[in-house]
Amino acid sequence: MVDGQFYGLESAQNPGLNFLSRLTSVCYNTRVRQIAWTIFTLCCGLFLSASAETYSLADGTALVGDIVSFDDIGVKFRMSDGSYSERFAWTKFSQDGLKQLADNSKIKPLVEPFMEIPVSARPQRPEVKVQDVTRLEVPPAQSLFGALFSSSVGLFALILIYAANIYAGFEIAVVRARPKALVMGLAALLPIIGPIIFLSIPLRVEAVPVEAPAEGDPASFAVAEPSPVSGEIQVTPGSWQAPAEAKAAAQVFQRGQFTFNRRFFETKFSGFFGVVRHGADKDKTMVIKTGGGQYIVDRITRIATADVHLEVVVGEVRQEVMVPFTDILEIQIKSKVS
Repeated sequence: MVDGQFYGLESAQNPGLNFLSRLTSVCYNTRVRQIAWTIFTLCCGLFLSASAETYSLADGTALVGDIVSFDDIGVKFRMSDGSYSERFAWTKFSQDGLKQLADNSKIKPLVEPFMEIPVSARPQRPEVKVQDVTRLEVPPAQSLFGALFSSSVGLFALILIYAANIYAGFEIAVVRARPKALVMGLAALLPIIGPIIFLSIPLRVEAVPVEAPAEGDPASFAVAEPSPVSGEIQVTPGSWQAPAEAKAAAQVFQRGQFTFNRRFFETKFSGFFGVVRHGADKDKTMVIKTGGGQYIVDRITRIATADVHLEVVVGEVRQEVMVPFTDILEIQIKSKVS
């Protein structure tokens, strides 16, 4: 049995056993071992393929392999041929593939955000119950004044309007130089209408008598009208050439002898533009005569190209009036003591 003779003897007696015991037996052939190793490898591959799972992808293909590692980004597989795949993102798997991966308790928290919840499994929304609330009553339809008198807010608004109406009568009486009691009383009796009536009445300016200058008064400036033939202008002696007692007399500037414009006022009456007058014009008074009356001018507030604005005194009230240059007939400058 040891040296092989037994096998030879046995094989001689039983030829059916001679297949593996011959010296030239195929069990010791290299080619046979290669074939056996190939068959073993195939069997192992089939076994591994049978144990690997198949996962469906979103593009319709399938992935066969074993899970090697996974994280928040995706999962990595070992393929059937022993190689390792790239990391597949969770979004590349279909819903069925995600369900297969969710069978693993460790992978389930990672794939649940990507799984679609069926309509039947979604939680039902709670029913909305509409409760009755207390609503404000709509007031009955009525006129504007009726609505104002029917509420406290409306009454307060009417009282404010009435008080503003009386105050407007007071201001109009001051501006229009009218009796305050008369205008305010009419505003109280006829709200809004009364102030409008007095506001529409023209301004009343009291005429102040002015003494006519003496004929041939040397203190007045006089410029003769130009001669139609020669066109020369004759100038009479001015106040600076008159005696001292004659300077106290009034200076008269009449239309026709003087041209009333902006330059004339700025040149002749520059002392009347300030709020406080100084020097020779301190004790002077200006009287302007127009077609509508006379104005006692305290000062010249402002001047434009075609008119002049004057601060006049009417009784005890100071007010500003606008006088066009074309309406001025005469200007007098006289001393307050005269």
